[in-house]
Amino acid sequence: MKFSQDLQETIKYLNNELHTDRNFDVVYRVLTIGGRRACLYFIDGFTKDDSILKILQGLSSIKADAMPEDAHSFSKQYLPYGEIGLIRDSEDMILQLLSGVSCLFIDGYDTCLTIDCRTYPARGVSEPEKDKVMRGSRDGFVETLVFNTALIRRRIRDPKLSIEIMTAGESSHTDIAICYMENRVDQTLLKTIKKRIRGLEVDALTMNQESLAECLFPYKWFNPFPKFKFSERPDTSAASLLEGNIVILVDTSPSAMILPSSVFDIIEEADDYYFPPITGTYLRLTRMTISALSLFLTPTWLMFMQNPELIPDWLAFIQLSDPYNVPLIWQLLILEFAIDGLRLAAVNTPSMLTTPLSVIAGIVLGEYAVKSGWFNSETMLYMAFVTIANYSQASFELGYAMKFMRVIILILTAAFNLWGYAAGIIFTLCAIAFNRTIAGKSYIYPLIPFHWNELCKRFFRGRLPHKEKG
Repeated sequence: MKFSQDLQETIKYLNNELHTDRNFDVVYRVLTIGGRRACLYFIDGFTKDDSILKILQGLSSIKADAMPEDAHSFSKQYLPYGEIGLIRDSEDMILQLLSGVSCLFIDGYDTCLTIDCRTYPARGVSEPEKDKVMRGSRDGFVETLVFNTALIRRRIRDPKLSIEIMTAGESSHTDIAICYMENRVDQTLLKTIKKRIRGLEVDALTMNQESLAECLFPYKWFNPFPKFKFSERPDTSAASLLEGNIVILVDTSPSAMILPSSVFDIIEEADDYYFPPITGTYLRLTRMTISALSLFLTPTWLMFMQNPELIPDWLAFIQLSDPYNVPLIWQLLILEFAIDGLRLAAVNTPSMLTTPLSVIAGIVLGEYAVKSGWFNSETMLYMAFVTIANYSQASFELGYAMKFMRVIILILTAAFNLWGYAAGIIFTLCAIAFNRTIAGKSYIYPLIPFHWNELCKRFFRGRLPHKEKG
């Protein structure tokens, strides 16, 4: 619907659409500007009171004979605020209002004047709990989109950095920011991403980025290995942009979605670059080794316990020191699920009790579970290592993918012995090798297709490239 020049008709229509009689936070104020009736709409809690106050003080001094003929001239002459817009369609105006933009109507103008002096409830840009670093920046993304884009702009002061805004969700109209470097991005992938976002037919992005990820990549849901890299660090996102990747920010989400992402991109962390090359290389190789051990340690140990004749002499100490009452496979599976139960309990435990309850759970459950005969000490040791090893890399999605693959290998090993162990490893490698990024490229590039120089860069942190002036 187009707005009318009759203010009373506009107020009646908007009050009916916005249900101002029962929505206490939808505020409208009727006032006089230049001898004409006017009405200001805004959402309580989304507006900077001091900015609105100063604007209204300036508007109250306008004389009737100084009123311009149209809204455009009025905005240029009497609204010196930085972000002013003109809207003639009611649906666009309601969407802007519910997003926090103040809307001004003046009798005789068929146009809405929007004043973007909104503010959102936000926490400080402190370091993310999960993506911590030993050295480096201590700021992180928050739930407010404009703050997140500012954190990236602060690091990349290049006009070629583009940040486009889009919306998705019939009810939520969630803001989505697509960030990329014009001269480095894959234009085909960029067009594909934009097309998919425009074509989304969802009511709301209830789980923000996870909902968007499932909509962007709806295929191969059965493969648990993550298709995207998520990061709450603006420095990581800025570095990815400079490498030619696309970063997607979703309003109300404190993390960035980086694509396309291979398994090597997901394993990589900021600490690799906040230390000298040799230290960064050591940290990277250590992380990769520990991740591999977390996947294969318990299945390999179970295979050796089922085939003690295969144990070399120098590994004879890994054999069980005591007889077991519960089959080893059940011990390992019970511990796999019990650890997740303890993790969920820690998430829902008040912060002041997290540490003491963790200590109690470790001592009581660990010691008495062995003494009662449910578990052997060797089983507890290897599962404790696997649990700690899962925290050596920041990606929750990759950690759970490794867990699912580990459980599959364990079950196949218990059921089919050596053949099952081999089949489980082959199945895991195929799940990784045949996975694809959202760009349709290999998930394990530069292994497939093979590229020696790029492969070296993935394993060894080299010196950052630089150009000398002159």
